[in-house]
Amino acid sequence: MRARLHRDPRGPAFTPEEEAIKDRNAAMLRERLDAGPPWPAECRVPMLPVAQLYLRDIPLLRPPGQADLLQILWCPYDHDPDYKPSTALFWRSAATVVDILATPPEPYEADYPGYVPEPCLLAPEAITEYPNSLDLSPEMRQVLGDWNRWQAADVGVDSSYADYPAEFYDSELADAPGWKVGGWPPWGRTDPYPRFCAVCDVQMVPLLTIASFEWDGGTRGWAPYEDQAAAFADSHVAGQDPAQPTAVEVGSTDNMQLYVCPASPEHPHTDLIQ
Repeated sequence: MRARLHRDPRGPAFTPEEEAIKDRNAAMLRERLDAGPPWPAECRVPMLPVAQLYLRDIPLLRPPGQADLLQILWCPYDHDPDYKPSTALFWRSAATVVDILATPPEPYEADYPGYVPEPCLLAPEAITEYPNSLDLSPEMRQVLGDWNRWQAADVGVDSSYADYPAEFYDSELADAPGWKVGGWPPWGRTDPYPRFCAVCDVQMVPLLTIASFEWDGGTRGWAPYEDQAAAFADSHVAGQDPAQPTAVEVGSTDNMQLYVCPASPEHPHTDLIQ
């Protein structure tokens, strides 16, 4: 719907087909409210593509079997118990993907505009990052907080960090912000929170971070070189924030992290808003 209105701002808000779906689902909602849970199985909306990742671009994906493609989708509605989009992972062989839809189906509505991603092309880039300070030992955190060590290292840290040198580490060196595959989790909302596989009890590892922003005021140093000028500009063209090319927003402009089992990517994944 959003793409259609972008092409024709004066066009109708809904097509006749979307109006029919809306009316049918509204009737089902009334029935559900009268009858109580569960939701009727017929009350469905299209899941939306969130990311499509190829093994040739991202070798660390570690797919099962002969798969070389990962497709990630979500439902654009909040789901219990944590009120966030429900995600689904599909490991596939790219050679078997046929009859590709030129225009994926869109929902006639979503809980939030940020649940409907803007189409974007990916340019994967390998980077070096370090664990969030919360993932470090108390001894290492004490070292990071020693301003004299930073000065002795002669790394050119701005003196404004003298009172809180660990902030330089977290904003400029640790857990790169933005969308990323693998890497270190961006803790802050909570302390580190290990996730364990529901099947084999192995500690799960980050698969994908779905970020509301590629950077913010405290992490602009992570902006790509081609976006540095825009990152440090006082303003930008409305609707064209280079820090939010996907237009996705989860939580309170947070991140949704997807975790998978390192022993078997086919085991159920889990997620965490952080």
